[in-house]
Amino acid sequence: MSTVVEQIVQARLILSAQRSALLRVTLRYGSEDPLAVRMLFPTEYSLDSETEGDEITWVFARHLLAEGLDAPAGLGDVHLRPTLGRRVMVELRAAEGLALLQFAAADLRRFLWHSYVAVPEGTETDHLDPDRALAELLGNA
Repeated sequence: MSTVVEQIVQARLILSAQRSALLRVTLRYGSEDPLAVRMLFPTEYSLDSETEGDEITWVFARHLLAEGLDAPAGLGDVHLRPTLGRRVMVELRAAEGLALLQFAAADLRRFLWHSYVAVPEGTETDHLDPDRALAELLGNA
């Protein structure tokens, strides 16, 4: 049985040193993909003019979120770092550009805690379905 944890939080999209915009971000975690978390954004914030649908999804490792709450973390397209004032900065890098978002650390910690209730840290591999993963990789899912 699959378990899904979903939480809507407010983020501040940093547009420049003087400008920012508030937006609602959906955080999602599912036991069917136990190593990953997802951030879903409204498409009106996309730099890609061909984006269609209701949301843009960024997927990254759950352990990256955990690490980024306490220290700078990330090597690829997603970087996190805690800041003064109990905030966490999330930097998303894509070919179309860079997005810098500020979240309340408490919101991200609460979401992470709920994900650990669904799938305790260290037990993620117990929830992996190698047959389903292979079918998805081969395009048969």
